[in-house]
Amino acid sequence: MAAGAWAALRSVVKPCIAGSLIGLTVSDRYFSVAAVRGASMHPTFEGMTGEYALVERLCLERYDFSRGDVVTFVTPVDHGRKAIKRVIGLPGDWISVPETKEIRKIPEGHCWLEGDNGSVSRDSRTYGPVPLGLVQGRVTHVVWPPRKIGRVDQRVPEGRVMAQWNL
Repeated sequence: MAAGAWAALRSVVKPCIAGSLIGLTVSDRYFSVAAVRGASMHPTFEGMTGEYALVERLCLERYDFSRGDVVTFVTPVDHGRKAIKRVIGLPGDWISVPETKEIRKIPEGHCWLEGDNGSVSRDSRTYGPVPLGLVQGRVTHVVWPPRKIGRVDQRVPEGRVMAQWNL
């Protein structure tokens, strides 16, 4: 009787473990789903309605980001917290910061991230350029709720970036 119970348990546990390992690998290497919270990315995300976004991770192999991409990252001021913001500048770019009327160069290995709703967003305007190593993936689609399903637009505010500008 005990041998039969072990065989039955094993027949259930073995596929569960295999499925979990495959799911973990897919989530870690290829894509995952992230909850969107807060108003900093309004109007791209409403943030208060339980939205979920698809996060593509293949871009991390070569830090293959473009200006205007929306990314998820670990915040540099609180490594226990993740955020979603838009890439405004890449390494070597010069960024115009309207609030302070300054022009800043993005150092190698960093990017400039901002929320679409600047009046409520804590982003690079608060904590400066973000190390690329903290970026965890590119947000490509809204996957929930059904009325918002679709691709996330790529856009950059006009007149803010002077790409690879040499002074």
